[in-house]
Amino acid sequence: MTRSVWLKADDQVGDWDARRQRITAGLEAGVDWVLVDEADVARVRELGDVNVAAFREDGDVHVMDAEGSDDAADPDTLFVGKGGEGDGTVDLPSDFSGSADLSTLRRDGADGAYVRIHDEEYEAFAESAADDATYTVVVGEDWTIIPLENLIARIGEETELVAGVTSAEEARTAFETLEIGADAVLLDTDDPDEIRATVSVRDDAERETLDLEWAEVRTVERTGSADRVCVDTGNLMDDDEGMLVGSMSRGLFFVHAETAESPYVASRPFRVNAGAVHAYVRTPDGGTKYLSELSSGDEVQVVDTDGNTREAVVGRVKIEKRPMFRVEVETGDGDRIETLLQNAETIKVPTRDGRTAVTDLESGDELQVYLEGGARHFGETVEESIIEK
Repeated sequence: MTRSVWLKADDQVGDWDARRQRITAGLEAGVDWVLVDEADVARVRELGDVNVAAFREDGDVHVMDAEGSDDAADPDTLFVGKGGEGDGTVDLPSDFSGSADLSTLRRDGADGAYVRIHDEEYEAFAESAADDATYTVVVGEDWTIIPLENLIARIGEETELVAGVTSAEEARTAFETLEIGADAVLLDTDDPDEIRATVSVRDDAERETLDLEWAEVRTVERTGSADRVCVDTGNLMDDDEGMLVGSMSRGLFFVHAETAESPYVASRPFRVNAGAVHAYVRTPDGGTKYLSELSSGDEVQVVDTDGNTREAVVGRVKIEKRPMFRVEVETGDGDRIETLLQNAETIKVPTRDGRTAVTDLESGDELQVYLEGGARHFGETVEESIIEK
């Protein structure tokens, strides 16, 4: 499931200066959506590139951009419910029994429903609205978990459920409720730190945790020179982080980032010296790419020695001819996998004895690998027989 963070920035936040400050903080943090009043859509588009959702306003509202076009005033999605049944401004019908007449909720081609959950009746109203809405925002009043649990359990894939929150901790709870979680959160806060923290919670919810295993080194031997790839990212990596690379799709080697200082070269904590051009590198979607395919702007997966993952943007790829080692290991089930790594002291791998230079590896050492069944076809795992040697 892809999670997202929406930022509430309508007129309830304050005047335009207050809304603009909140939106700017959201753009800098990396929120996915901004929810504003319809009259502010063009203003938001001038601030930066972000998905814009808007509350439908009564009457025709058009804000012209600098070139005289009103395209900038068109939101990516339109919400109703504010100032109506959704927030309690207009009472629900007295005979409402859980099947709402949504003629006013979904007027003028809106595809988003906004509902404040005052009680069980509004919970049922939100469930009914979700049948028609592409996006359903639910904001609790005097509740935290139970109505959200109910809605997650009852609402299927017909809508994207967006839970209203005021903090990163509430966002974490919303993403974890019933082990399924809301699809998104609508954050209502002016605190830039809280906005950044909520985006981090989103990122954590998206990331895999991998089971790394130990494999025993069988062979470390010099080979001839090969075209070696250094992956320079636009992100700094920590001492326990690196990438998963290897010659065989069924098993990838953990190679550390060059975070260590040495007497001869400065540390380059943005770099992984990943091996020869033919090798695979794991990507954030669980796929792989050949190292030779990487270019600036691509994303690669960064992993730490506990198996926690995150994504990094490739800033540059350096390919140079260098002398190489062939490293072969045996896994716990007796399979053997291998890769080519540059013959240099700066390339380090995690072993039972700690971070070890590839030049110091010996037969019998154990190092960390990631094992995955199946073969690869254009980077995607497929179930078929394949021989790699």
